[in-house]
Amino acid sequence: MISKWKKQALDNMNSAFSGKCERSEVTNEHQVKQLHAKIWELTVERDFLQDVYKKLGRNGGLR
Repeated sequence: MISKWKKQALDNMNSAFSGKCERSEVTNEHQVKQLHAKIWELTVERDFLQDVYKKLGRNGGLR
């Protein structure tokens, strides 16, 4: 397994210094923005559901 990692590292060494890494950084920034948007969406949904749960009570409004 280590020899496989070494081969991959050597094969990718040129791209590390050729500017191709910059593209991956842009991709990473885009992914981070997408993840932040998803976190925001899930936070809003969670807060909404918490409010509904509190309004209905613990038994879901059923008695």
